[in-house]
Amino acid sequence: MLYFLHFLSDGGDIFNLFRYITFRAGGAFFTSLAFGFLFSKPIIDLLKKKQKDGQPIRDDGPENHKTKKAGTPTMGGVLIIGSLLFSSLLWCRYDISYVWIVIFVTLSFGLIGFIDDFSKLYKNNSRGISGKIRLILGFFIAAFATIWVINIQDSSLSMALAVPIFKDVLLNLGWFYIPFAVFVIVGSANSVNLTDGLDGLAIMPVMIASGSLGIIAYAVGRVDFSDYLEVHYIAGSGEIAVFSAALIGAGLGFLWYNAPPAAVFMGDTGSLALGGALGAISVCTKHEIVLAIIGGLFVLEALSVIIQVAAYKLTGKRVFLMAPIHHHFEKLGWAEPQIVIRFWIISVILALVGLATLKLR
Repeated sequence: MLYFLHFLSDGGDIFNLFRYITFRAGGAFFTSLAFGFLFSKPIIDLLKKKQKDGQPIRDDGPENHKTKKAGTPTMGGVLIIGSLLFSSLLWCRYDISYVWIVIFVTLSFGLIGFIDDFSKLYKNNSRGISGKIRLILGFFIAAFATIWVINIQDSSLSMALAVPIFKDVLLNLGWFYIPFAVFVIVGSANSVNLTDGLDGLAIMPVMIASGSLGIIAYAVGRVDFSDYLEVHYIAGSGEIAVFSAALIGAGLGFLWYNAPPAAVFMGDTGSLALGGALGAISVCTKHEIVLAIIGGLFVLEALSVIIQVAAYKLTGKRVFLMAPIHHHFEKLGWAEPQIVIRFWIISVILALVGLATLKLR
């Protein structure tokens, strides 16, 4: 909305600043951060009032979670989504379809997560809606978003997969690109969901990945930068950087209350929404493979579950003491803050590696 203030400019006043993505990204960051600080406390108090017993704790999870985390309310993702949506609508351009695609995916996956969280609270157990139903809904949302992206991108890019490091290498997947992109979005949403098992564990890597993808979106959305870096140019994708900045601000506002010991959990409402957003951004910018690097921690968490389930079904034995892998380290005796901070460090390293692929061509 505020972007259109630049039409009031004569070229040398404050209104001219609203033309620039970097200025609006900064505004989006501080707006979502302020929104979080202003409204988090009353919303958390409301969630505590409505959820007298807090989020149901898994019976098969670490034993100490029953005592340490009992009574903590969930659905804190509404704080993140509220901050993110308000800030994005305020600072993003309305005439750029990529913004609406990412917002659509974020809200849609957030709604799935909200229904799942509500179901858990209503049933008073850790099992929400069926996993199959969640996946089916996720596939439909991701497929719609993917087809939307294909329809607005240049035909030379729309069905192609960009290969990092190699200059201008695009693999034309044809119609196979649709299931691939759907898998990226749904996989990203569920990987972040699996990572969200300790206080502050998921939100910081999400912010790191969002910042990295925002930089990439800004680079591929500028003719000069994309030409210098020898990456594909995607007109309008730079606007996603404003959304990414808003997500970081919303995440920091939430982390203030989610830092150990958490006053609120983001729940599936937040984790599915944020994971879906990361997947959608990677599809819009044609950096799906780079997302697997930047979000390598999420990939590791998801793989640990897949390996654990497969090994148990095939051999009757477990590879990890408990999956996802952060619970394995809890079983080894690592303290929760120790696991969280070390996983944050891994996320930073992976993000830097992912960003390095922009230059290593």
